[in-house]
Amino acid sequence: MKASELTVKCLENENVDYIFGIPGEENLDLMDALLESDIQFIQTRDERAAAFMADVYGRLTGRAGVCLATLGPGAMNLVTGVADANMDRAPLIAITGQASLDRMHKESHQYMDVVSVFKPMTKWNTLLHLPEIIPESISKAFKIATSEKPGATHIDFPEDVARMQIDAEPVPHDFPSEAEPVAACLQRAAQLINDARQPIILAGNGVIRQNASRMLTQFAEMTNIPVAHTFMGKGSIPWTHRLSLLSVGLQANDFVSCGFDRADLVIAIGYDIVEYHPSLWNPNRDKKLIHIDTQPSESDAAYVTDVEMVGNIRQSLRHLMAQEIFFPKMRSMLQIHCGKSYSTNLTNIVMTQIFR
Repeated sequence: MKASELTVKCLENENVDYIFGIPGEENLDLMDALLESDIQFIQTRDERAAAFMADVYGRLTGRAGVCLATLGPGAMNLVTGVADANMDRAPLIAITGQASLDRMHKESHQYMDVVSVFKPMTKWNTLLHLPEIIPESISKAFKIATSEKPGATHIDFPEDVARMQIDAEPVPHDFPSEAEPVAACLQRAAQLINDARQPIILAGNGVIRQNASRMLTQFAEMTNIPVAHTFMGKGSIPWTHRLSLLSVGLQANDFVSCGFDRADLVIAIGYDIVEYHPSLWNPNRDKKLIHIDTQPSESDAAYVTDVEMVGNIRQSLRHLMAQEIFFPKMRSMLQIHCGKSYSTNLTNIVMTQIFR
C-alpha cells in the first residue's frame, strides 16, 4: 500500500472520526486515501478555522482533534490554533503536507522548515522522512497529545514519502496505568486541612479534563470548604452550589479575591499557574499549599507547595476523603471569606450585586 494509505489506517486505529482542513497539492495523496475511509473530512474556508475546530473538538471530547494543511502558507495558517490548543491543554494533531525530500536542501517554491516553526508550540513534532516510521510516529503523536497535560503535536508529511510503497500495520494501543498518591502525602494533606482555619479550594482546568467535577463537589461538601474556579475551570462545581465562589482570575478586589486574602490554606486541584498566576493570590508567599494534579507543580516562588498529590485527580480526592478530616462544619462561607458570620449563600449575594 502507499504510505498515505497506511497513514489513514493509523488514523482509523486512533479512532479519528473527523479531519478539519484544506486540500493542497502536497497532501493530495492523503486526501485520495481518505476517500476509502470512514473518516469524515470537513473542508474549511481557511486553515486557521481548521486548527481552531480541531482545538475545540479536542477540548470538548478529550479526544485529539486532527487538522490538515498543505505546505508553506497553509501550514503557517495553522499556527495560532495549534498554539492555542497547546497552551489551553487541548489534544490536537496537526498534519502538514510538505515538499518532497529532494527539494529540502535548496531554495524551493513555498518550502520552509515547518518542523522548526511548530516545535515551540507543540509537545512533540516530527518529519516523516521514511514510510517505515509512520505507524510509530502517529501512535506517538496521539499518545503525547492526549496524555496529561494534553496539548498539540505535529507531523510534517513530504509528498514523495506519501507516494512510497510500504508493507506495515498500525501500532496496537497500550493502556498505561495512572499513578495514585502515596499514603504519606495523603496523611500530610489531611493534617494540613485539619489544622487550617480558613481554607479555600482553587479548581482549574484539570478538574474538567479529568471529569472530576462530581468528586470535587463531594469533597467540598464533606469538608465544607468553598470552591473558586479559574475561567478554564468553569463547571468544576455547579455555580449555584452553596460552596461555589464562582470564577476567579481578574485582579479586582471582589468577594473571591477577598477569600484568597484571608485564606491560610489553598487546595489547588487541577490547577495550572498560567490560569491565574499565584503571585496575584499569594503575593506574600505565606499560604500553605496542597497541589492535587496529574503532574508535579510548576516551579514558582509564589507557588511553593507543602504537599503534592500527583496522579488521577478523582482517585486522589477519593483517597483523601477516606482520611480522617475534621474540618469544622459550622464555619460559614462568609465568615471565612468576608469576615462576617452570616449564613447567607455567597452566590445569592453576588447575583444580587450583579443584577441590582
